[in-house]
Amino acid sequence: MIKVAQAQNRSPELPWIAQGQALPPPVFAWGASSPAPGLLAASGDLSSERLMEAYSQGIFPWFSNGQPVLWWSPDPRMVLMTQQFRLHRSLRKSLHRWSLTPGFELCFDRDFAQVIRRCASSSRNGQNDTWILPQMVEAYEDLHRSGFAHSSEVWVQGQLVAGLYFVSLGRAIFGESMFTTITDGSKMALASLVSVCLQHGIHTIDCQQNTGHMASLGAREMPRREFLLDMAQALGAPGLDWPEQSLNWPALQSLAGFE
Repeated sequence: MIKVAQAQNRSPELPWIAQGQALPPPVFAWGASSPAPGLLAASGDLSSERLMEAYSQGIFPWFSNGQPVLWWSPDPRMVLMTQQFRLHRSLRKSLHRWSLTPGFELCFDRDFAQVIRRCASSSRNGQNDTWILPQMVEAYEDLHRSGFAHSSEVWVQGQLVAGLYFVSLGRAIFGESMFTTITDGSKMALASLVSVCLQHGIHTIDCQQNTGHMASLGAREMPRREFLLDMAQALGAPGLDWPEQSLNWPALQSLAGFE
């Protein structure tokens, strides 16, 4: 066990997971009154096998430089229901305008390594450093080579200008991070991912924790128990051949409120 500093009262104990030892079930994650709600365990290892174990239970890693690998399963969970994705008028205009630009492409898995590295190096409001450390990059690249981590990408005239990466187990989709160098770039990458999910009957994209950005795009909080039940059903479904996917405009047009 290790302890996490707490200003008042006794700090909760956090289990240390040795290599080869299973992660605890999500129900044991710290609660809302703890100093770090959703924190479940700590370990020293971060392999593609450990990531597969974690994601299959709705657990994900998130830690900073100098910390051990910290594993999380928050309650509630932030989830984007694909049918509730907000394709704002400004985003539709961006998609239309860029679609007329020579050399504009929306695709998947053309350059996963570049996407995750660009996500790691992108500046974030209120953050002085990145949580996508070299150890994380290496682990997710291994997961990509195994066929379970993917990228939705925006290219213009042979240059990667925006993208996001995600984990896909069966038809359970876990969003991770995004970057952009153009207005609405990461939103277009997300819209492309949503369109494929709609096309193939994938109902949810995990967003992990509540952020104003994802809420503005239609994501909402869901009780962890409900999230895990939905995820378990999606895990058993056949996965997609992501490199063969592309933006499905008719699927986006099916969204409520599309004008």
